[in-house]
Formats: sequence, structure tokens, C-alpha cells
Amino acid sequence: MHSDFIVFADESGDHSLAKINPVYPVFVLSFCIFSKTDYVETVYPLFQRFKLRWWPHDGVVLHGLRIRRRQPFLFLKTLDKRERFIADLTDTLSSCPFTLISAVINKAHLRELDLQPENPYALALRSCLRRTHDFLRQRGQVRRETSILFECRGKREDAELELVFRRLCDGGDGRGRMPKFSIEFFDKKSNLIGLQIADLVSTPIGQQVIRPERRNRAFEVIRQKFARGPNGELLGWGLQVFPQKTKGPD
Repeated sequence: MHSDFIVFADESGDHSLAKINPVYPVFVLSFCIFSKTDYVETVYPLFQRFKLRWWPHDGVVLHGLRIRRRQPFLFLKTLDKRERFIADLTDTLSSCPFTLISAVINKAHLRELDLQPENPYALALRSCLRRTHDFLRQRGQVRRETSILFECRGKREDAELELVFRRLCDGGDGRGRMPKFSIEFFDKKSNLIGLQIADLVSTPIGQQVIRPERRNRAFEVIRQKFARGPNGELLGWGLQVFPQKTKGPD
């Protein structure tokens, strides 16, 4: 039996520890959890309408990096239109009902503290899977199959990710099995709204962790989507930062 939820996953930054970008020294993995009813009845129509307000069709794939670089959409080079586009996109994202679980790995700190650090992707994936499993258990869904959808990155990379995913789900981290998770890969051209949302939220999360003192309009919207603890806690629940050397967002 399938669960009532579907999960879309995407990342920001790279997970290599060999060469770390000083401007963006983190790896971010985000899981966006949607009720299937909300996804079909609310989220998908909201983004279809958004796209049709800006393009003559809804076949456009939203990609955070391209939007930040103002490519390939020429109207983003016009300040007024860009501001209206970002405001509309922000409002649309704010109106979408979903729960966000994210892990941020500060690669420089991880390398400093551990002579043989764990692969950042595996560390982030374990964190997101465990907290998603907790989310589903609280809603009586862990005996049902829940699909987690990732964007294709390449045949070898996808095979490596699937191997780590299945090891963790089989209890390879020593914390018990999560047998009802399944993994699926989709090309960006498949135009799945859930994957585009996971892409859009990931970089603002990383930017907020790197520079918490700087105003981050995107994160102000994203903040409301995080899973929270019983007393409204963010860190350790919807968001985990590894290793935790400084106070993160709350």
C-alpha cells in the first residue's frame, strides 16, 4: 500500500571534501514532503498558474541557479520585471503546503574536526531519511511505501546514491531499518513541480547558514515550511547543521 505522502529531494553545492569553495563551503540536501492530495489539488495548479502568468506555456522548468544568473529568461535582465517575477515566485512558494526537512554540511568544519570524515552526501542523506521516517511514523504511514524522488545526475552518481540509500534503509547506520522507502530518479526535463521546489529552497538554506546576519528574503518564506519540534524548535528537527559550531537559524 502506498502512503499518503510523496517526497522530492534536491541538493545545493557539491559534496566533495577535496576542494572546498570558500564562497559556498556547504553541502545542502533538502526533502520536501507533500501530502499527495495537496500536491495534486493545490501545489501543481499554483505553479501552473504562476508559469502561465510569465510564459505562454507551462513547459518551463524552474531552476534556482539559472534564475539567479538571469538565464535563460531575458525578461529577468529588466530590474522591474525581475522584482515582480521574484515577488510572484515567492508568494507562490509561500502558498504551497509542504513540510521541509534539510541537512546542511559545513565541509570545512567537518574536515577540520575529523581526520576521516564521513561523505557529506551520506551524512546529509541519513539525517533527512531519519527525520522523514519520524514524520511519517507520527502520521501512521511507516507501514506504507513512500517514494523519494531525486533528479538524475548521471548513471554512476545515481548508482552510488542508490547504494547508500538502500544501505541506510536496511539499517546500515545501526539505527534500525526503514524498509518502506523507495528511491526514484527523474530527468529535469520531466518538469516535476516537486523537484523544482526542492531545488528552489536548497540554496537559500545554505546561504542562511553561511551568513545568518544577512537578510535573506527567500529564507524568510522557507522558514515557515520546516518541520518543527514540540516547542517550535527548528534546529535538530526541520534543519540539522553538521558540525554545529555556531548558533543557526531558529
